Amino acid sequence: MAEHNETGKAGEEIAVGYLRSKGYTILETNWRWGKNEIDIIAEEKDFLVIVEVKTRHSTDFGEPETFVTMQKQRLLIRAANSYINRYSVKKETRFDIVSIVLKGKNPEVNHITDAFYPTL
Repeated sequence: MAEHNETGKAGEEIAVGYLRSKGYTILETNWRWGKNEIDIIAEEKDFLVIVEVKTRHSTDFGEPETFVTMQKQRLLIRAANSYINRYSVKKETRFDIVSIVLKGKNPEVNHITDAFYPTL
């Protein structure tokens, strides 16, 4: 497996543990719709939460969350719509980003709730 894939996998595992520790129920990981993927689909209280995980080894080129581009947001929104329709989800949906910087044994986790909103 390529190093960037290993980094991403490690970040997703950290994010799942973090979200569970905050009381989230994890419904899906790496849910695919066509070529698009949602890293984590979770429930928190009355919300369906679509989570994009961005993991880096350093912030030399910027914080990980800054790499969630408008194009990536559009793809996540489309995939989320497919999930919502397929499973007839009635909960309000929000889009979060979990940003992780791997630094030895103590990764830095930054959870951004309502990181972006679907546009019409």
